[in-house]
Amino acid sequence: MLARALVVLLLVLNLGVAAWWALRAPPAPAPAFVPPAGVARLQLASETVKATAPTATTSAAPAPTSPAATPPVASAATAPAPPAIATARCYSVGPFANSAAASNAREVLMAVATRVVPREQRTGSGRGWRVYLPAAASAEEASATTQRIAAAGFNDYFIVRQGDETNSIALGRYRSEDSARRRAESLVAAGFPARAEPLGDGRTSVWLDLVAKPAFDPARAEAAVQVPARELDCARMR
Repeated sequence: MLARALVVLLLVLNLGVAAWWALRAPPAPAPAFVPPAGVARLQLASETVKATAPTATTSAAPAPTSPAATPPVASAATAPAPPAIATARCYSVGPFANSAAASNAREVLMAVATRVVPREQRTGSGRGWRVYLPAAASAEEASATTQRIAAAGFNDYFIVRQGDETNSIALGRYRSEDSARRRAESLVAAGFPARAEPLGDGRTSVWLDLVAKPAFDPARAEAAVQVPARELDCARMR
């Protein structure tokens, strides 16, 4: 009897365990592992190879840019040329009988010219031109001036010791007006008040050399000042 009771008890226990196993709830999934802060995650060698393998996107060559998308660059050869600069026109108006007539005409011509320069011309039986410095206040001052002239590199000079031009300094005589004026201009540029004037008893006439404005009309200019206007090389303008 006791053995049968043990067998029945074991059978009941087995049936109870079997029923519990069949009817139990499924186990909850294990929580994901979160590594502590500052600790690198372990990585398998196979995962490293896959991560470094080139992808089709990175290995693909960039698409060439279409020529039509690039804006055309203007060529220097096709750039518009700058406007041409108008060539200056110069005229010589005269001769005038005296300086007063030339001065009145100059006032009229300034309205149609950018520059008007008076010019004297010697005619008749002149014997050339001279260049000189006006008389100094004393002989000592004239002597000091000649020393400065020599130091500036000029020669052909002497101090006038008598007559109406005592203590003036003669700086040469010349056959032509151009030579005399060039000599005087070089001395003036060096700081000396040199003058050029004709010699002899010839007659002096006055001309007006001008650089014309675009609206200048030679015929109208002649009618306004009652003397001819002739074309002049602008290089001869002083």
